[in-house]
Amino acid sequence: MTYLSETSKLYLRIDPRRIVYLKFLLEGYDGLAILSTIDAHAGLVLIRYPGDVQAVLFELLADLAADLTRQP
Repeated sequence: MTYLSETSKLYLRIDPRRIVYLKFLLEGYDGLAILSTIDAHAGLVLIRYPGDVQAVLFELLADLAADLTRQP
């Protein structure tokens, strides 16, 4: 079992309209990561994750990058 004190942190700035999308997507991957909103207006979020899933998480985020960024 991994405890929050054993997790890594990743801060991201994403399109504010995509915060809920990313949160529910991460929740679908049981145990992958926890998303917390720091500033909803600015799209600043914190993702906490166990170190042993970093490669999977970063691959998922890379695949989603275009969907998470603000469109002009």
